[in-house]
Amino acid sequence: MKGSEPRGHDKSHRDRQIEEVGHDPYHARSKPAEPAVCPQCGVVYHKGRWQRAARPAKATEHLCPACHRINDRAPAGYVTLAGAYMDAHGEDVLRLVRNEESREAQDHPLQRIMGIENREGVVTVTTTDLHLARRIGDALHGAFHGELVIKYSPDEYLVRVYWTR
Repeated sequence: MKGSEPRGHDKSHRDRQIEEVGHDPYHARSKPAEPAVCPQCGVVYHKGRWQRAARPAKATEHLCPACHRINDRAPAGYVTLAGAYMDAHGEDVLRLVRNEESREAQDHPLQRIMGIENREGVVTVTTTDLHLARRIGDALHGAFHGELVIKYSPDEYLVRVYWTR
């Protein structure tokens, strides 16, 4: 009888493997004094989070984690796009990538594309946050199908997403 077993013995929980992702070293351990504004991109730290808002009158300047990552050229996500479909429909694929970034930027202004590089038919998109890289991969797979592989780094705050078709 399932109801008489302790919760810890439920097979669905015992077989499930949960991997913890390490803390992002670019997110500050302490909160900046509020209100704060990033001198590079203009996002505002208010009510405990970074958001798009008008610059408050007496805001202090504090570099946001995304700009810090961009300045250091240290992406949290790499999205690699390759294959014959990419060669034939690259503009459509990159439009979807940019649209996904725009959609995320509304609620999560620290999730940005750092760069898009095309080398010998393989496009690499770098992002400031691993969640954006994952969402781009999921959106590509949902829209264009193909093969999607996602690899989280066990030692650092980093994800590599590979999409081919």
